[in-house]
Amino acid sequence: MPTLHLLCGKIASGKSTLAQTLAAQHGAIVFSEDHWLATLYPAEIRSIADYLRCAQRVRGVLGPLVIKVLQSGVNVVLDFPANTLANREWLLGLAHAAQVPHCLHYLELDDATCRARLHARNAQGEHDFAATDAEFDLITRHFSVPGEEEGLVIEVHRPQ
Repeated sequence: MPTLHLLCGKIASGKSTLAQTLAAQHGAIVFSEDHWLATLYPAEIRSIADYLRCAQRVRGVLGPLVIKVLQSGVNVVLDFPANTLANREWLLGLAHAAQVPHCLHYLELDDATCRARLHARNAQGEHDFAATDAEFDLITRHFSVPGEEEGLVIEVHRPQ
């Protein structure tokens, strides 16, 4: 039975890296929100409001596709931030609609480590999303730790 793998963690916590590892381990297709947004809306996302508007469009297209891929028997890794209750409800709804199990991979890292990784990532210039410190602070304020009471199967990943 295919599984929907979800990712939760602050900016630069390692979600995209884990997504690739999970894809290799499970023979899964990865759908990356950052990649889709950067490809479809280059230089158009300049604010949180822009992000929300564009992300909603991407979700409207990808949601049904993810369900069909899962129903066809293929594992899926969604490199979308499951960082708020509302986002997790949408993502969990995809697994329910496809009638497949899910696993939410929670990358538990402190702000200082994530910020240092963000600076290093931005310096390399290879990631689709280069957040500023101000954006990191703003987005991190909305982060909520996932809980099993949300109906989630959670696997916690801690730094080694």
